[in-house]
Amino acid sequence: MTILLLHSGGTIAMAQTPAGLAPQAGIVEAAIKAALPEGQDLRTVVFDPLLDSADVGPAEWNRFLDLIDSHPDMPVILTHGTDTMAYTGAALSQALAGHSRRVILCGSMVPLGFGGDAEGNLAQAIHAALDPTLTGVMLALAGKLLAADGLVKHDSHAHDAFRTVGQQIPHPPTRRRFETRRLAVLTLSPGVPAAMVEAALNELDGAVLRIFGAGTMMSDPALIDVLSRAVGAGKRLRAVSQCETGGLVIGAYAAGAAIWTCGVENGGAETPEAALIRLWLTD
Repeated sequence: MTILLLHSGGTIAMAQTPAGLAPQAGIVEAAIKAALPEGQDLRTVVFDPLLDSADVGPAEWNRFLDLIDSHPDMPVILTHGTDTMAYTGAALSQALAGHSRRVILCGSMVPLGFGGDAEGNLAQAIHAALDPTLTGVMLALAGKLLAADGLVKHDSHAHDAFRTVGQQIPHPPTRRRFETRRLAVLTLSPGVPAAMVEAALNELDGAVLRIFGAGTMMSDPALIDVLSRAVGAGKRLRAVSQCETGGLVIGAYAAGAAIWTCGVENGGAETPEAALIRLWLTD
């Protein structure tokens, strides 16, 4: 078996420079080669330049998918920064739905060689990549193997920085690549001006709306009108809860009735990241 390593960058690949920590080629590649079982083959694709995950988006997701598709018989380890790991996890999980691939995401909170979590995470990723019983997109981190479709980064510093929220098994998407669409996550916070939401939606093709609890929002006639007109103009709006778990339930509260009569889609228990990817990949 040959493992495909897609090395995109992130903290795991950083080294100390006069300007501070920065990605450096060669670190991850050497660490994986040293940790592989004897006789195990490795094929490596290293991004140039290496990326901070803050710069990973639709174009990079398409590149990941192209590389995965072009190596159909290989399990994949993708090294990636943690800041946008949840978006990439959702993107690959949904785009690869219905395909029996094994993709292991791996990152760290501390770089390799600094006595932190990187070495353990990489060893776990290698072990998972070599396990023929595993399929799907997963994150190897802090001694856990997490489903990557509903990742939540709940801590900005701890080694155990992620948990996963169970998602519905996705149907194969309408498309498997990320076309140019203007999409965003908008939070309907208390007192948000309807004009601000309208201005944002005027610049977007669709949006994920983070609303309250089990599915409520403010009863502001101007805001309800803005959402209704946006849906009427063909913009897809998909609602998710501000809460990590539990999701939305249509009809649970009268205060939420307006959002559904506007034609906003129910994202249920989807994370904001998963809902955003749903807008990208489905009609």
